[in-house]
Amino acid sequence: MRIGFLTHRPDHPLLTATAALLTPRHQVEVIDPGASPPWPAPSSSGHLDVCLLKARTPSALALARSFEERGVPVLNSASATGLCQDRTRMAELARSAGLPFAATRTAPSLGRLAVETGLGYPLVVKSRHSRRDDLVARVDDTSELTALCRTWSQEPVVTQEFTPNSGWDHKLWVIGDQLFAGLRRSELAPEGRSPTLPLAPADLPNGWAEMARSVGSVFALDVYGVDLIETADGAPLVVDVNAFPGVRGQSGAPHALAALTLRAAA
Repeated sequence: MRIGFLTHRPDHPLLTATAALLTPRHQVEVIDPGASPPWPAPSSSGHLDVCLLKARTPSALALARSFEERGVPVLNSASATGLCQDRTRMAELARSAGLPFAATRTAPSLGRLAVETGLGYPLVVKSRHSRRDDLVARVDDTSELTALCRTWSQEPVVTQEFTPNSGWDHKLWVIGDQLFAGLRRSELAPEGRSPTLPLAPADLPNGWAEMARSVGSVFALDVYGVDLIETADGAPLVVDVNAFPGVRGQSGAPHALAALTLRAAA
């Protein structure tokens, strides 16, 4: 089979390990969506059997859509990947489906938010459009919000009421029918983000694994991550959904991705 990796990071550990499992019998081609042109014309390049979309830029999504139009299965689809970049749409879909997603409101810019009155503190402020090095911050008062505006005043944002929790993010990753899990100190915690600690899926509270899998059905995702916090009463709260996360350091993840890739191609 001919398998495409649509990515800006061909050296990513998950992709590298997955390629090593596939290449003895299959042809793996790395497609850089930032190249010019990123991909030869179909008449000269032949046909991909499947494509893994490990990039979120507009050029990557456009190229993924062009593959889909040619009948190539793309994991995850361009539409599902694009939806997960818009935190407003993400929250609307999750809450309409009954998932325990943090209540989210949208502001056209951080500057516009800062002049509003009656904001409840503390609150969590995030860039509306998810991307590398975007804005994610806990804001405890108006002075902190004003300070953020010095850098981010024009940034479209969403806000979520800060929910008291343990300070740890439960990181759940799903690849096909396999679930992986880890614990990481939240970047909003006073101690700052920590390395991800191992967590056996069997040690998750009852119902959490099933809920994480239901996210895939709601968002039409095959490879995704769910960030959960445990509230004071022990209930899970979804704070983010990521299309095709890195899933670093999870034993068995490359094997799961290789198997999913071949199933999609078949």
